[in-house]
Amino acid sequence: MRDELAEELARLVGARLLDPLEILLEGAGAEPLRERVHAEAETWAARLLGPDDDLALATISRLLAALYPGDEPFDPPERWWRTALGRVTARRMGHPAKERVSFAVAGAMLGITRQGVHDLVGRAKLRRHPDGGIDVTSVRDRLRDLTA
Repeated sequence: MRDELAEELARLVGARLLDPLEILLEGAGAEPLRERVHAEAETWAARLLGPDDDLALATISRLLAALYPGDEPFDPPERWWRTALGRVTARRMGHPAKERVSFAVAGAMLGITRQGVHDLVGRAKLRRHPDGGIDVTSVRDRLRDLTA
C-alpha cells in the first residue's frame, strides 16, 4: 500500500502542479522538482499510513489543499475514493468536507456496493445521518475497525 500511495502522490503532484509549472517555465528547471517530489511522496505516504493521527490528518489536509484548490469544499467523485489517496483519506478522516454522504459515496469509500451499504445499515454496522444518507464518522470508524 505504501509504495502504491507514494507513486500515486508523485504522479498527482507531477500532473497537477509540476506539469503546469513546466509549461509556464517553458521546460526549464522542473527536473530537480520532480526528483524532490518523488522523495517527498515517500515521506507523505509514511505519514499517511503511520501511527500519528494528527500528522496524518495534517498531511492529508495539505495535500488536498494543494492538489484540489478551489473556492468550493472538496467533493470528489465516487471513483476518487477507490484511489490510494481516497482510501487513506476515508480511513483517516472520512469525508474532508461533509458530515453525511449518499449511500453510493459511502459504498465507494468502503469499496462495496450501495446494496452492501444498505446491508451494513440494517445490521447496525453503519449509521444513517439524521438529515439523510450515511454518517461519515460511521464510515470512517468502519474502515478503522476493518484495518485494526
